Order: sequence, then C-alpha cells, then structure tokens
Amino acid sequence: MKLVAATYGTEGDTRPIAALCAALRDAGHEVTLLADGGTLRSARELGVRSVALAGDIRTALRPGSDVVSAVTRRNGLQSTTRALARLANDNTGAWLDQVLDTAAGCDALIVAGLAAYVGFSAAEKLHLPALGAGMIPLTATAAFPSPFLPPRRLPGRLNRASYRLVEAVLWRSFRGATNAARASVGLPPGRKPWAGHPMLYGISPTLLPRPADWPADARLCGQWFRPADEWSPPAALAEFLAAGDAPIYVGFGSMAGFDQRALLDVVVTAAAGERVVFAPGWSGADALELPANFCVVGDVPHDWLFPRTAVVVHHGGSGTTHTAARAGVPSVVLPFAADQFFWARQLQRLGTAPAASGIRRITAAGLARAIAAARTARYRGRAATVGAAMRAEDGLTTAVDAIHTLLAAR
Repeated sequence: MKLVAATYGTEGDTRPIAALCAALRDAGHEVTLLADGGTLRSARELGVRSVALAGDIRTALRPGSDVVSAVTRRNGLQSTTRALARLANDNTGAWLDQVLDTAAGCDALIVAGLAAYVGFSAAEKLHLPALGAGMIPLTATAAFPSPFLPPRRLPGRLNRASYRLVEAVLWRSFRGATNAARASVGLPPGRKPWAGHPMLYGISPTLLPRPADWPADARLCGQWFRPADEWSPPAALAEFLAAGDAPIYVGFGSMAGFDQRALLDVVVTAAAGERVVFAPGWSGADALELPANFCVVGDVPHDWLFPRTAVVVHHGGSGTTHTAARAGVPSVVLPFAADQFFWARQLQRLGTAPAASGIRRITAAGLARAIAAARTARYRGRAATVGAAMRAEDGLTTAVDAIHTLLAAR
C-alpha cells in the first residue's frame, strides 16, 4: 500500500509517528510523513520519506511567545485550545494543499496532532480511508475524564461527557480556519471531523489499561519507538556517566514558557550537589551557568539514557512518560499544562512516581522530598516491575497489524 501520515506538533509528537512510518515501510509499504520541518530529524535518521509542512513550531513556542504565555498563564481548557489553534490556523490552508498533493494516488491516510482536522478533510476530498493516531486518549470512556481537562476529579457519570465537551471546544477553535480551507477545495463545512474514524494509540496498556467501553476500532497498541541500540554518546556524557553513581536526569522537552533561571535554581538547590544530567530542550536554559555536578546534554535518545539514571525528573509529556516507565526508573513529574497532569497521575497510580507539584508551585524543598522518595526501594521496585511489563510489549508490530486489519475492513 501507499500510505501518507500527517501530523503537526513538537518533536515528541512527530517522533512516534515517524517510528510508525518506519515500521510500515519495513512491512513493505510506501510511506510518506508530513510534519513540521524542525521535528523531522527522527524521520531522516530512520530513512522515512518526509515533507516539511508550512510553519515553524519551535519559533511559535519560544519563551515569551503569545502561544506559550496563553498556556502557562492559565492552564484552562479554553486558553489551551486557543493556544493550540493559533499554532495551526495560520497554516491550515497551506497544510491542506500539501496533504492533498502528497496523498494523491495513495491508499489511506494516517492523521494526528494539530494536522488531524486537515488530514480528515484531505481524506474526504480524495475519498480515502483515514485512521486517527494519537499518544493521548481521545476516545470517550467512563473510566476517566478527558486528559485535556485541568486536573480535578469528576463524578464518574460525567467522564464520557467530558470528551464531548473537549471535542466541542477544540472544534470551535479550529472550525473557522478548517472550514475556510475546506471551502477552498470544494468541500462543505465540516461538523464532526473525527466521527466514524478508527483510532490507533501509541499508548502502553501497562501504563493505561484499555477502557472496557471503547469501541473495537479504538486500538491501544503500546509505545511507538525505535530503540537507539547503536547510538554512541559524546565523550563528555560518557565520561560523566562513568565517573560515579547513576545520576538524576532533569529535562522538560519542548516546554519553554517558564522562568529558566528560577526553575534551575530550584533544581540546583534540590539536587544538593548530587550528579545531574540536564537536558535544556527548547527552553534556552543551556546558556545559563550551572555548577560542576551538572552535565548539560543535547539531543540524547531517552531510551538509551534513562536506564543509566537513578530518577527521571520531567514534564509529563506522553513520550517521556512512556520512556521513563519503560526504562524501569522512577519519575518525578512536574507538569506544565494540558495532558501532562494526566500522565503524572498515571505514574502515581502505578507507584512509579511520588506526588509532586506542578511547575508553577514547585519549591526546592518539595522537589528534594520527591526525588528522595523516588529513590526509595518502594518506588524503585514498582518501577522495575512496570518497566519489565512494558518492555514485553511491541507497540509498532501491534499497530501495523491493526492498520492492516482496519483498512481491510473498510
């Protein structure tokens, strides 16, 4: 089959879709990935044919940008969805043209992230089957509320309704640009673009058991990643790791809307001289001065690094959460926004992470207590058990088999 996958988001959004594309290629299919150009490194490393979509998400998420300010100032559903829509709406028309051009003559589309509405519209225009893909549960269930809602308990009867609420709020933010782009290619206004499409999730059933009330075409596959077995660390990192006990890892991925100096002061104080591997990610904090017990690293494969650490301190993104859990290492999660609070709760439920404050409320004393708790036998034992279960999963093979089954039925 000839397949096209379209997504838009940070590196954490693109990397698992690139891994899925590589698995489909290895299964004999011709696959092309469309995503933000600055997040396509993993696709190039895997030899996946790729096309850069219009836009520059890293610039849009730079510290102090309107999008980052909207999310970090108030982590509410309305502010978060408006911020997400800002990343997409300026480029929606260009994205639809690019997807239509790339997908002409293909057999099916796989759509994800901020490009989902565009992808489903392109599939409709080309009369192609489309599969949704995600690293966050979007399919309604009574088991838990939508991960996009702020962290608070809902009565069980309202859990399913929360998904309808989130879908409505998202569509309201994306509707204008999406329908304008649809009109430009002769499509009528969209109403429920996600309705009726199968969903594939690169989510571990160990980390999040499949809800019993999900429909048969919502597949929980397991994490989508390609191991970095042959990766060689730079000399400075290799020497640092060899020079003492397993260090603490600290990194917040693409999160950029925080006071870097203030947060690093908290981390430095909490570490109290212990060895730390620090990954500044997109924050720009690599330019700040750090003590000698810190080793600053660039783009290091998490699946290679995390098993060599004692504790992983992170923001709670789906990919980082999965990789830390799969490594069998305890986490300390400091969520910034959106679904990161949901993943923090999953790790706490499993017993692989102690409770910790969100990024706005964390103190050096609170972080030090959380790190000390994570290093106890209780959390290390649970992390080892969860990691072993996740390493027995094969998310990519499960996903490829599901795609074959779902497309054969359409």
